[in-house]
Amino acid sequence: MLSNKIEAIFPLVQKPARYTGGELNSVIKNKDNIDLRFAFCFPDTYEIGMSHLGMKILYSLINSRENFWCERVFAPDTDMENIMRERNIPLFGLESRDALADFDVIGFTLQYELSFTNVLNMLDLSNIPLRSANRGDSLKTPIIIAGGPCVCNPEPLADFIDCFQIGEGEEVMLEFLDLLNEYKKKGASRCDFLKAASKIEGIYVPSLYNVEYNADGTIKSVTATDGAPEKVNKRVVSDLDSVFYPEKFVVPFVEVVHDRVVHEIFRGCIRGCRFCQAGFWYRPIREKTVDTISKQSRRLACTSGYDELSLCSLSSSDYTKITELLEELLGWAIPQKINVALPSLRIDNFSDELKEKLALVRRSGLTFAAEAGTQRLRDVINKNISEAEILDTCRKAFVGGWTAVKLYFMIGLPTETDEDVIGINQLSQKVVDEFYNNPDKPKGKGVNVSAGVSSFVPKPCTPFQWEPQDTREELKRKQQLLLETCSTKKITFRFHNTDLTFLEGVFARGDRRLCDVIETAFKNGCKFDSWDDKFKFDVWMNAFEECGLSTEFYANRRRSYEEILPWDHINSGIKKSFLISENEKAKKAEITNHCRQQCAACGSNSLNGGKCDALCKNMV
Repeated sequence: MLSNKIEAIFPLVQKPARYTGGELNSVIKNKDNIDLRFAFCFPDTYEIGMSHLGMKILYSLINSRENFWCERVFAPDTDMENIMRERNIPLFGLESRDALADFDVIGFTLQYELSFTNVLNMLDLSNIPLRSANRGDSLKTPIIIAGGPCVCNPEPLADFIDCFQIGEGEEVMLEFLDLLNEYKKKGASRCDFLKAASKIEGIYVPSLYNVEYNADGTIKSVTATDGAPEKVNKRVVSDLDSVFYPEKFVVPFVEVVHDRVVHEIFRGCIRGCRFCQAGFWYRPIREKTVDTISKQSRRLACTSGYDELSLCSLSSSDYTKITELLEELLGWAIPQKINVALPSLRIDNFSDELKEKLALVRRSGLTFAAEAGTQRLRDVINKNISEAEILDTCRKAFVGGWTAVKLYFMIGLPTETDEDVIGINQLSQKVVDEFYNNPDKPKGKGVNVSAGVSSFVPKPCTPFQWEPQDTREELKRKQQLLLETCSTKKITFRFHNTDLTFLEGVFARGDRRLCDVIETAFKNGCKFDSWDDKFKFDVWMNAFEECGLSTEFYANRRRSYEEILPWDHINSGIKKSFLISENEKAKKAEITNHCRQQCAACGSNSLNGGKCDALCKNMV
């Protein structure tokens, strides 16, 4: 029996609790009463996957149906995988310990481009053919589906995934599973089901689209076949108050990355930072009411036993009733000794009132995203904050008793000069000075300014999707420039791995020819590519050479506005004319007001019946 074989290896691996299942609030069902089984796969370790809110939502959503059973699956770490392969133990669901080949659907969430080889590794561990074309025409082999932010450009995985869920999953998931249940019961073929699934808004079946290329390697055409839509619309949940949200979270046995209750307070972002894929992909703006957030959060705290509640959004302080919300939450959280965390704060709306509310909860460091060191470059990327606002915010924090501030910056942004790079040091030093200029600073305590410096990656569905990415050599030079021009130990730099960033850029804007590269790299030992100690850059470069493809073609060249991009048949709702206009404004360092000041007519509300909660009076 497979379960016995699995239990026998638990004493042989580190952190066996990653693989045992049986946690509080996990769902066990009788297989005899189940029509469809869904394996929700997170292509990274348990500790990372169990922190993911999307998994928590869809796990509970699918299990809310009596005839469906959703189980969790995570990428086994190297020690576990080695033993599984030695003993011929296939990848299994945590709840039943059944092999993934026994499931009807295997679903992957794609949060990061460098998880792609883990998707292949998990399929391989399940003894499921890597390529869709090799899985036959029977629905007895699991349907492979994928969703998450990376599917705004699904093409680099097009040959491996049967269908992609484009956009938000709470509503489309059950439509998809109901259709599959219907087709399985009538003994339909895999091909017939996929054709029918392509008619569901938000479902993209890549095998129904033919791609032709020009002699220079750019795309000549993308043609839909068999009745598939010419463009696949992103699925949007209109009403966050009424849409499904869990009453329980599975509580892990081991500490995970975000070990707390997480509650999403709104989707989308009003700001329009030109580099930010999430800010455009998750539009239009939709807010939950204070009452809904409070009731759902209190219920989750009760059923999970967590002592911390984190409010989740792209920019928490942009929630229109943030002060009222904190007052409501703290009213029951403080008596129950539950900490309320508010990440993703904006520098330009860190008010005295908000500071007072935050002072009532557990003290920790504050994190602000300045993004660029000079005002010119902040205007290029449409960050819409001034140096004075940054320093004023830090001053308020220091007066309020904070002694640690994290600042996020990027290098490699379009139009960036060395002056802009050195400006990161200069701005960070001014933040240090603000602390020591505070007459009421704590005695005997110094300040710590942590500057996280990531490297810019041009992403699909943003105004910078046409821009070239800096070369690895140039990014390393800029990192060194920052270190050489820093004159204080009060500033600590944290840099991203430039090789990882480079590969991320290749796959972010890649086409389906990269499927060969991914499979070649995987077969030569690549997996867990986002982990520095497991990343094999040379193997990746050899895979590109073996497949006859150039990394520079994908990462380091500027695209024209006329070029057909690999994701142009995926409709995010954002108008191409708007993205072009924003790109042109960036070249002139011109800003665009945020959505509550003036609607920029981005078009995202077209997928939501014209509705957007940005509260702009001249909404179009």
